[in-house]
Amino acid sequence: MKWHELGEMNCPIARTLSIFGDRWTLLIIRNAFMKTRRFDDFQKQLGITRHLLTERINRLVDNNIFEKVLYHEAPKRYEYRLTEKGLALYPILVTMSGWGNLWQNENKEFPELRYLHKSCGNVTKPTLTCDCCGEELDARQMSPVYVSEEMKKI
Repeated sequence: MKWHELGEMNCPIARTLSIFGDRWTLLIIRNAFMKTRRFDDFQKQLGITRHLLTERINRLVDNNIFEKVLYHEAPKRYEYRLTEKGLALYPILVTMSGWGNLWQNENKEFPELRYLHKSCGNVTKPTLTCDCCGEELDARQMSPVYVSEEMKKI
């Protein structure tokens, strides 16, 4: 299978990987969630080449993850801001962060990253929960099921 064919598969994970399946793209998005907006800032923070960063940002703009916003007229300079579609990636990054805290820091050489929930003022460890019963989700109690449009109406 060729890389570009992932976006055409009947698998939401494969289609998602067609956009985010390299080592730079999610780091660019992570930095966007940390309020990075400008090309030079992304490059400086990540140490990525200009060529690779241009490719990744263009892919994010083309897929409506980032919007390109002019902030300086001459010379033309742009900021890259998360769209609604881009903001919807937040749970993925938070979940990856939690996994990294648990499994990629077993010797506790790095401080654990947690998140401040501004509404209640507490530092929290985000979890995935069932939208029907509120129970925390566990892979051992889940089964993937494709749902047709007709089934969604039930």
